[in-house]
Amino acid sequence: MLDVNLIRKDPDMVRDLLSRKGFEVDFSEYLEKDRARRDLIFRTEQLKAEKNKVSALVPVLRKGGRDVSDTLARMRQVADDIRDGEAQMAALDAWIRDFLDALPNLPDPSLPAGGKENNRVVRVFGTAPVFDFPPLHHVDLAESLGVVDYPRGARLGGSGHWVYRRDGARLEWALLNYFIEAHLADGYEFMLPPHLLTWACGYTAGQFPKFRDDVYQLRSDDTPDGFTHFILPTAETALVNLHRDEILDEEVLPLRYCAYTPCYRKEAGSYRSEERGMIRGHQFNKIEMFQYVRPEDADAALEELVGKAERLVQGLGLHHRVSRLAAGDCSAAMRRTYDIEVWIPSMNDFKEVSSASDAGDYQARRGNIRFRRKETGKPEFVHTLNASGLATSRIFPAILECNQDASGRVRIPEVLRKWMGGQEFLARPS
Repeated sequence: MLDVNLIRKDPDMVRDLLSRKGFEVDFSEYLEKDRARRDLIFRTEQLKAEKNKVSALVPVLRKGGRDVSDTLARMRQVADDIRDGEAQMAALDAWIRDFLDALPNLPDPSLPAGGKENNRVVRVFGTAPVFDFPPLHHVDLAESLGVVDYPRGARLGGSGHWVYRRDGARLEWALLNYFIEAHLADGYEFMLPPHLLTWACGYTAGQFPKFRDDVYQLRSDDTPDGFTHFILPTAETALVNLHRDEILDEEVLPLRYCAYTPCYRKEAGSYRSEERGMIRGHQFNKIEMFQYVRPEDADAALEELVGKAERLVQGLGLHHRVSRLAAGDCSAAMRRTYDIEVWIPSMNDFKEVSSASDAGDYQARRGNIRFRRKETGKPEFVHTLNASGLATSRIFPAILECNQDASGRVRIPEVLRKWMGGQEFLARPS
């Protein structure tokens, strides 16, 4: 949620920044209703003060033998006016809340406007592998090695699902262990959150109400609109809610968390032919990193998250790049984002395996997450940041395709071998 004082003070600046995300908004009606609401609050508080004052005076007048019928009639009118004012305020509150809920986060002023076409590559690691044989697609490698079963995955869950098998399941688990071990070494607290979350979690994360239909929902006839819970699309949605409605001590910041969950996504539309396999799926595994920080520490926290995600990919020896996203390519809740993208030979392109993002105070305002500044004793909104560390569904294909040899084997990255019994290669089952 945006700072309403910022909208009141400089609506043109807010409008211009939102337009960089491709979001056009006119604040005229909002500002008019906001002023009307504040006038109603002032008027209603005056009426309440009058009512309290006269209510205390009536017994005194009666005791003195004074006629209070006119005073009581006035108080009945005041009570009616208070009820009318509160009803009008409730209607205005609902309209204003709906309006503000629909606004995305402001992009960082340094970001260029526009979408993917204006993303900027800030650095590249390594070079693309060169093969002296016809390289195989990761689907063909996975099936020949018996490490992923796509037909049975589709039979179980439909298109966009797969089953890890044999050394494939071990390699997937080795990746997760590698990521978690690195995060623990860096002082992150490891968590296993619930996968079923409430509406409030989606709202705080900035996904609801606008993107509620993008998640898998649990529904029941026992609730007004049928909605009860949703299945998390990323552990960020859970981690951002850990301290909802709390005021944290400044001394505990920064709070650094990491969590493992499967991620459940409604991937709209049909899959492109070059994205067959596990490049795009409805369920995939991910380790998520999350931080709660003071506003002045957000820059350093974002650099830390980007660096951590990069080092994980470097440890696997994979060719990758880091891109700074343009305003229109950042998600609705984020003010700035860096993507870490690995090279997928069969696609002749880079694919994102981690997005490191800074939400500023946008999520904290929606979740009422604050810290008490020691120097002033006053509560302020925290800033929240997140990054994948990492998503496996694109790391796995990159390892298969980049580390294959002419015999059809796949070299296992050295950092993963201790979880693979020292095994050096994925090879065809005998």
